[in-house]
Amino acid sequence: MEKQPNIPLESKEENLLLLEQLEAERKGYLDEISRLTATIVENNDTIADLKFQIAEFKRLFFGSKRERFISNEHPSQLTLPFDFGDDKVEPVVAPVKEEITYERNKPSKPHPGRFALPSHLPVEEIIIEPTEDVTGMTFIGYKESSELEYIPGTLTIKRRKLAVYLTKEDETGAQREVKASLDRPIPKCIAGPGLLSHVMVEKFLYHMPLHRQIQRFKQEDVHIPASTMDSWFSLCSQHIRPLFAVHKLYILENPYLQVDESPIKVQDRDKPGATHQGYMWVYRAPMQNAIFFDYHKGRGLDAPMKNLSIYKGYLQTDGYAVYEHFGRKQEVTHLACWAHARRMFDKALDNDQTRASTVLKWIQQLYAIERNAMEDGLDYHARHELRLDQALPVLNDIGKYIANQNKQVLPKSLIGKAFEYCIHRWDNLLNYLKDGNLEIDNNGIENAIRGLALGRKNYLFAGSHSAAEDIGMYYSFFGTCKKHDINPQKWLEYVINHINDTKMSQLKYLLPQFIDKSLIN
Repeated sequence: MEKQPNIPLESKEENLLLLEQLEAERKGYLDEISRLTATIVENNDTIADLKFQIAEFKRLFFGSKRERFISNEHPSQLTLPFDFGDDKVEPVVAPVKEEITYERNKPSKPHPGRFALPSHLPVEEIIIEPTEDVTGMTFIGYKESSELEYIPGTLTIKRRKLAVYLTKEDETGAQREVKASLDRPIPKCIAGPGLLSHVMVEKFLYHMPLHRQIQRFKQEDVHIPASTMDSWFSLCSQHIRPLFAVHKLYILENPYLQVDESPIKVQDRDKPGATHQGYMWVYRAPMQNAIFFDYHKGRGLDAPMKNLSIYKGYLQTDGYAVYEHFGRKQEVTHLACWAHARRMFDKALDNDQTRASTVLKWIQQLYAIERNAMEDGLDYHARHELRLDQALPVLNDIGKYIANQNKQVLPKSLIGKAFEYCIHRWDNLLNYLKDGNLEIDNNGIENAIRGLALGRKNYLFAGSHSAAEDIGMYYSFFGTCKKHDINPQKWLEYVINHINDTKMSQLKYLLPQFIDKSLIN
């Protein structure tokens, strides 16, 4: 057997030290590799997220309705000859007319006929005689042809003459005047209730800013100063504001509320040359089918806290963190929105089509159940039972799938964010199963905000914070009128005329959700 060489003790210690150093370096390299790998994964997530944001910005940019001027002229590009002589028009139009005539004469499926003209409209009869001489002919009747016509709104002047009398002389020879009293809803306002309601409906329902309405009045040779129009807006708002306080009271006392918020720009004296970003906090009471817009300067917790600090019941919101404060209260059952959850998976389709489409198909089944319940006219008891029988198994499948698949995806990927969105608020997404009166999503309140979104594109900003509060009032009333199929102009005119004569305890019955419709038809 070969004899092992004798290694000095000092050399053995040095070798062991060297081995320890090499092992330490190896571990350091492994740690560095792990750190760099984690950095690469994080950077890949960041790149994917930034690519998604860029795609979203491109979609917003190219799909935007905002008017932008982007010149398409290029110095090296020749100008296209758009002008051409009138003599070129007839040869092009004539064959088209012949083709239209020929197409119209072709046999086709039976026409359903014209819609019946409304019977309540006034009829103007116009008799048209033949152009040839009818002397000696026997008249046998008329052939009628009707058309629906529009006559622009007409401004009229209501001149009230107050009769004035003098009493007979008394024993001292004195006399006194006796005159009729003038009872106008809004004293010293030259605009009548019909005109005021028309102006407000044009602005807040049909998104016609006041300055455009002034231009339309000018076409009728009626010149209304902008200051006068602003005064009408202010006087009308002050006149009906007590009713708005009653409206707020009855909305916030509902046991089931949906809440959302939307921005609105407001002129602020403290910010000359700029606007303040305020927010409309919108509350919808589905069981009462009514809407309440509440303006606040900010988007923080203090805004909803003023209305929901003592709220008890079901509260349905999107994923904004402020609402979680109320969801943690014992007296509040917090409902999440399946439409927002579905939106997350829809955005994740390009990131992970297999997983995203799997969940989307299940969500589609949930909405099919809701649609069937609505089409069958089920009451809330039957809808509650239907959900437990059909929707609960689907929800269990979604929950199991998300829990299993979430471990296999990157947390910062779009599909990972969609999974995390549902996991974080899974109990809230299930809470709509607790009562048949509850809705699966928050779409009802988002539809109510559309009027505000369209309006701010036209009038751009509110003139002041108090004006923004008034804007919220009109959107509340007109949005509720729409929900109850009430003509908002007739409703507002009736309210202007009768609010002063209504007892405070009876103001509730002027609200669109409680008013007797026969009073305004």
